[in-house]
Amino acid sequence: MTAAPLTDAEIAAAHPIAQVAADAGIDEDLLIPYGRHMAKVDVHALTAPEDGRVVLVTGISPTPAGEGKTTVTVGLADGLNLLAAQEDAPAAVAGSRTVVALREPSLGPVFGIKGGATGGGHAQVVPMEDINLHFTGDFHAITSAHNLLCALVDNHIQQGNALGIDPRSIAIKRALDMNDRSLREVVTGLGGRAQGVPREGGFEITVATETMAVFCLAADLADLKARLGRITVGQTYDGAPVTASQIGPHGAQGAMAVLLKDAIRPNLVQTLGGTPALVHGGPFANIAHGANSVIATRTARRLGEIVVTEAGFGADLGGQKFMDITSVAGGFPPAAVVVVATVRAIKLQAGVSLTDVKAGVAETAARTSRPEAEVTAEHLAALRVGTANLARHVANMRAYGAPVVVALNRFTQDTEEEVAALRAWGEEQGVPVAVADVWGGGGEGALELARVLGEHLPAPGEPQAEVTGLWTADMDVEARIQAVVRRVYRGARAEFSAAARRQLADLRDRGLDRLPVCMAKTQYSFSDDPTALNAPEGFTVQVRELSAKTGAGFVVALTGTVMTMPGLPASPAADRMDVADDGTVTGLF
Repeated sequence: MTAAPLTDAEIAAAHPIAQVAADAGIDEDLLIPYGRHMAKVDVHALTAPEDGRVVLVTGISPTPAGEGKTTVTVGLADGLNLLAAQEDAPAAVAGSRTVVALREPSLGPVFGIKGGATGGGHAQVVPMEDINLHFTGDFHAITSAHNLLCALVDNHIQQGNALGIDPRSIAIKRALDMNDRSLREVVTGLGGRAQGVPREGGFEITVATETMAVFCLAADLADLKARLGRITVGQTYDGAPVTASQIGPHGAQGAMAVLLKDAIRPNLVQTLGGTPALVHGGPFANIAHGANSVIATRTARRLGEIVVTEAGFGADLGGQKFMDITSVAGGFPPAAVVVVATVRAIKLQAGVSLTDVKAGVAETAARTSRPEAEVTAEHLAALRVGTANLARHVANMRAYGAPVVVALNRFTQDTEEEVAALRAWGEEQGVPVAVADVWGGGGEGALELARVLGEHLPAPGEPQAEVTGLWTADMDVEARIQAVVRRVYRGARAEFSAAARRQLADLRDRGLDRLPVCMAKTQYSFSDDPTALNAPEGFTVQVRELSAKTGAGFVVALTGTVMTMPGLPASPAADRMDVADDGTVTGLF
């Protein structure tokens, strides 16, 4: 099934946001409208219990273009709502309302490799253009709040440095929600005594900042302020940590929260199928924890009996972090997991070439004995080899305890033979595999997936399968990193640079060595080498730096060459974008 471009009439058929809210059980008095089709929700007055069952959508190791997890997430939510009205719907779905919770798009990927990030075809959230471009201003507020903290720290040093902050120890970088490699390392404070204290610094993309992580893990405004105050900004000359709560007579957290007081409210939009969608927050999954805000998911659990949400990149990144960080912080272990796969990604893992790989991953066909072919051409032998990557992601998610379903996100070039081969693989492995033609068919194209999921999802009132995390409370940071490397990535071990070893000792001295770990790693491989595709084993992961994010409540482990400020590719999506005289945007998706 293929889809023609959406017409103006189809897009205009979106319901007024007040109607979407009313259908979801939200009183109009709780809406803060942003035009006709977007609103923020004042969640304080919502009284329904948080008992919606959470379905996590994650994926296999992706191609640079992504494998359509957002598209599948949106289509699946629409499909579940369609299935709920059918007489033969599984008990877990019958009569249930499904709500979707998603991350907001970052301008970095929008203008970088991927383009728009609101789904696609007939499985997208609308208004697509507004959501991709500024939306309700949340990311600008987060960027401003983060940079305010940076400015207050530098000003404290300039105005006498009463705390004795060592400028060389400052742990926070400034932020910009755009890919700009030239800002990774900068020197600030040049120009004389009146222009500040010169020091080395840099920029991170907004979605990699601790302020974004704090925003997405906070339970409410009070928790947000408390977490902001706990952000470690640097150390004194004596080596004592300095937090944001120490900057100024009352701390920096109050002023930061002023900038975030409206942003912290979740955003309500809708899918093309009319499903309510809470789109809020957006940390990357390769360098942050990769899930929408806890507030949005908890709100969705109040509004629907089923909540479909997404974790970024592969299950080794966003999936693992959702299980061990996000769902723990929010108190919503998934009732089921959907692993998204595509034929093209599976063949890429086997060594079939892909032109887009030049954007971030080395061509693999040149170093393999397998015949080179375009990833879009039928290649059943490569498909069989590449299923090793899919199998590992499925096994990793199953190890947590929740039931797992594979969604084959179908592309127009996929052949019937390839689809049949993946179904046969699922039968051999005992893994449910359902085809999702959501780009072309929207919710209708997700009915098979919705039904298969419904057969494995606990019905209302039935107990969920117990989800067991990767770590135990007595494990220190080093042990937690080794557990991820060995049990999720299937490597031999993690090796720590001399700097990382010193940082491990510092974490122990500060009593922070029992925090969860957020691994920062390439999304293209289980290893820290983006060219080591499929299902490598026995490798070593190089941990070059550890950073305690005391506001977010985890330690970030930087591995390999992963950067917290991405760069633009040789041919960025921005090259294909334009706006006509009447305001019509082209090339956004």
